[in-house]
Amino acid sequence: MLSTAVLKILGVLLVMFSTTLLPSLMIALIGGDGGALAFFVAWLVTIVAGLALWLPLRAKKRELRVRDGFLVVVLFWTVLALFGALPLLLSPDPQLSITDALFESMSGLTTTGATVLTGIDQLPASILYYRQQLQWLGGMGIIVLAVAVMPMLGVGGMQLYRAETPGPMKDSKLTPRITETAKALWYIYLGLTVSCALAYWLSGMSVFDAVGHAFSTVAIGGFSTHDLSMGFFDSPAISIIASCFMLVSAINFALHFTVVRSRSPLAYLQDSEVRAYIGFFSVIILLTVTMLLYWRVYPGISDTLWHGIFQVISIGTTTGFTTTGFHWWPSFLPVMLIMMSAVGGCAGSTAGGMKMIRLVLLYKQGRREINQLIHPSAFITIKLGNKPVPDHVVNAVWGFFALYILSYVGLSIAMTATGVDLVTAFSAITACLNNLGPGLGSVADNYAGVTTVGKWVLCTAMLMGRLEIFTLLVLLTPAFWRS
Repeated sequence: MLSTAVLKILGVLLVMFSTTLLPSLMIALIGGDGGALAFFVAWLVTIVAGLALWLPLRAKKRELRVRDGFLVVVLFWTVLALFGALPLLLSPDPQLSITDALFESMSGLTTTGATVLTGIDQLPASILYYRQQLQWLGGMGIIVLAVAVMPMLGVGGMQLYRAETPGPMKDSKLTPRITETAKALWYIYLGLTVSCALAYWLSGMSVFDAVGHAFSTVAIGGFSTHDLSMGFFDSPAISIIASCFMLVSAINFALHFTVVRSRSPLAYLQDSEVRAYIGFFSVIILLTVTMLLYWRVYPGISDTLWHGIFQVISIGTTTGFTTTGFHWWPSFLPVMLIMMSAVGGCAGSTAGGMKMIRLVLLYKQGRREINQLIHPSAFITIKLGNKPVPDHVVNAVWGFFALYILSYVGLSIAMTATGVDLVTAFSAITACLNNLGPGLGSVADNYAGVTTVGKWVLCTAMLMGRLEIFTLLVLLTPAFWRS
């Protein structure tokens, strides 16, 4: 049974979420696109449900337990995704089933970017804006929960930063109070969004497109207001801007806070995860561009550099924007890129995937085991930022990796049972579990052709990927509910 503290927070979340429906309602009213009634009903249902939960409990004071924290983190995405599906379900255009509406809402809030919609260019402006805003809200939720909440529960990539030297991440909080932490992160997130929107607008996008794409770029979501995604604009300048902001948004936001507060960008170079992140992307970009040139995929060097670098950054950061697509590239490139999304960005960022810091620790642990075989009596420690990493942290990384692989295999088998081919099944699970979006095979462009059961499997994958697996699986254990 949910505690009063959890129900109270859930009520507050729903009331806050209801206010985010008002901009889309205003756009529908001003534009007369026929979506006003859908957004009004969705707003009314959401705020009434939120007030019904919050008002009876508003005077009750109770501290959140660790058990309650797990529930809050999971309910953030599950409940908001359900209520977020209401405008999509009630809207006359597009006409979506309950499954499709929930899929689109879950994809938006988890910043996955997988879509069941076709003919996006012809959709009402209110729906287009709403989809982009969903990703932006989900991205902010990721940052606040990943940096301020989940470390206190003992889960999440940011927990690993307790062994790092630079910045205050080892104390779990950027500032003494969690509210101040959230406020600091909001300022950085909002600042990046405004800067990105201005850059897009100055490079030739309309105000509507600039704001919408800034939302999904900084959130590393991948939704676009056009079927052709970034390819619609056919602009190297826009691709460069998008690449820069995707790279920045995939870096730990706690590290951004440290840089802003110290007014020194050296903290980026001193961070072992960022150095590995830059090095990893550099190697994949070099390999991709070399293969594209070798196979003469594009007519000139400039086009090869433009599309090659952009697609590696977009897929590697789990954003999912495309210019000309990557699924038709020759040789091993499509598979390499979609598997690259399993790494994702840095811990404490809006990116999906396992996070670079876990890959670094897995590599260091593997190297230690090899050295231990050569020198059985030696005492070899794993270090991050010149500080030793406790064994329980390394064990947690191995545990996460094992659960990730088991979840990946299990979900992939479940997906093949829905009748899709192996390439589609495994790439769809890869894309959704890593919160990437575009896959290979029949889900390269969209997920409209996936069966109803398949979409529910993929929704589960999105949620597991966003909650970094542990958080969701904890709720499925009988011991959790007995505590």
